[in-house]
Amino acid sequence: MTSAPLPDAGANWVDRHAPEGLKPWLKLGRFDRPIGIWLLLLPGWQGIALAMAQYGKAPRFYELWLFVGFGIGACLMRAAGCAFNDIVDRDFDARVARTAMRPIPSGRISVKQAWAFVVGCSLISLLILLTLPTTAILLGVGSLALVAAYPFMKRITWWPQAWLGLTFNWGALMGFAAALPLAAAAILPPDMAQEFRPFFWQAPPLGAHAVALVWQAYIPALVLYAGGVFWTLGYDTVYALQDIEDDAMVGVKSSARRLGANVRPGVAVFYALAAILAACAGAAAGLGPLFWIGFVAYAGHLAWQVRRLDAAAPVLALAIFKSNRQAGLILLAAVVLGSLHFPS
Repeated sequence: MTSAPLPDAGANWVDRHAPEGLKPWLKLGRFDRPIGIWLLLLPGWQGIALAMAQYGKAPRFYELWLFVGFGIGACLMRAAGCAFNDIVDRDFDARVARTAMRPIPSGRISVKQAWAFVVGCSLISLLILLTLPTTAILLGVGSLALVAAYPFMKRITWWPQAWLGLTFNWGALMGFAAALPLAAAAILPPDMAQEFRPFFWQAPPLGAHAVALVWQAYIPALVLYAGGVFWTLGYDTVYALQDIEDDAMVGVKSSARRLGANVRPGVAVFYALAAILAACAGAAAGLGPLFWIGFVAYAGHLAWQVRRLDAAAPVLALAIFKSNRQAGLILLAAVVLGSLHFPS
């Protein structure tokens, strides 16, 4: 039995090159649609870059590991999350044209096999998580509640895309919390830096006083996170336009259905809030002037999406949705550029 390309996957490496026996597993984890990996990963990279830029920290081995580790973790946790979502939604998926041929509703992978896939991806991700500072580990554990609740949101609220925003952008908080301790320690006097023990496996400080970060140090990350939530609310509303008729037929709620004819101004408001909060995050972190050049490009890209949006054109909606990889990369580049300060 061969595995046919899924309707919204487009041309992809899984269908072209993967062994036939692996294709159902790769499709279960959505590796045939890497845009979701990018959209989960980019907030984490932005958080790492923001913490480093805030304190002018140049990347060393640990920071490079953060970028690599978050990349691997995004691939695995997105795969686990998609598989869990498909387990919960298997009856809905079987009744929707776009999702009926996914591995679980089509019978190519059983529910038990899918659970094993979720557990395996999660355990490998746990090993990566344990290399991070304690605060980042706690945030990572906390994200599981968001992930577990997401598949049920479309049954109880018109705004499951908002919950997805809370979930997908959690990496901004984790990335910032992972990079902040060493970035901040770089500006501490040597005697204080020796007392700073952000990792759970480190021995307690030798001196009489422990050094810890105050909560205000995380304000830029919280603002970046809030902006990311509205960014996701916007782009996932665009994505939901593809399924608006099928969702109405099977009783699934979405922001696209709730907004109806007002979907374009609704997305415009979400994107405007995303841009405003991204600007506030840059200002709170004290980023340099080059950040604002990148920010203008980011805001312009979001405005371009709104201008092109047509609620009656699902193919165009998918293309606009996928363009958010570029939007996220632009904001990441803006943060990196913002770490450059010029002598006055």
